[in-house]
Amino acid sequence: MKKFIIFSLMLILVLSIAGCSSSSPSTSSTNASQPDAAPIKMGRVEYAAHGTKCFTVAVVALQGDKIVGASIDDYQFMSKDVAKGVPNSDSDFGKNYADPNMVLASKRANAEYYSEHMKEEAGATTPINKSFDAIEAYVTGKTISELEDILAKNSPEQMVDAVSGATLVDTKGYISAIVAAAKVAAAR
Repeated sequence: MKKFIIFSLMLILVLSIAGCSSSSPSTSSTNASQPDAAPIKMGRVEYAAHGTKCFTVAVVALQGDKIVGASIDDYQFMSKDVAKGVPNSDSDFGKNYADPNMVLASKRANAEYYSEHMKEEAGATTPINKSFDAIEAYVTGKTISELEDILAKNSPEQMVDAVSGATLVDTKGYISAIVAAAKVAAAR
């Protein structure tokens, strides 16, 4: 499962970075062709960005002191009749669940269900995957110190308004998870 999650996050990250590349031949030089360009370093953390009933996985690609790509997802137990569990939930891994009617599930993979749940419970207007995408876009191009300054100067409520397109009450927690992953990358 761990290998699948890492592979999935890396694939999302690679596709995100590829989607941001320029299509113009005159400006499409890569950092690999620039001998003085900083290498891209990867960092990943598991983090409690949203309460005590789930966990966040944050992955960051850092080049020099700038975040060039980020990926976040939350995982929590959801009813298996409405949510798709992580790999092997229906196999040996799933036998370890305390409640056989529940599965460990990605909020991104179950965005439609989870977003509807957020709408019913809290009046959410933005799907969770769209809020995650907005947070990832917000941190891209920023440095660790820029994000730390933003986090220090803003309350959790203010952070919801700071990230256009993200309406998650724990936006500050998700950005904190990304900063933690960026620090892991920087330390490599």
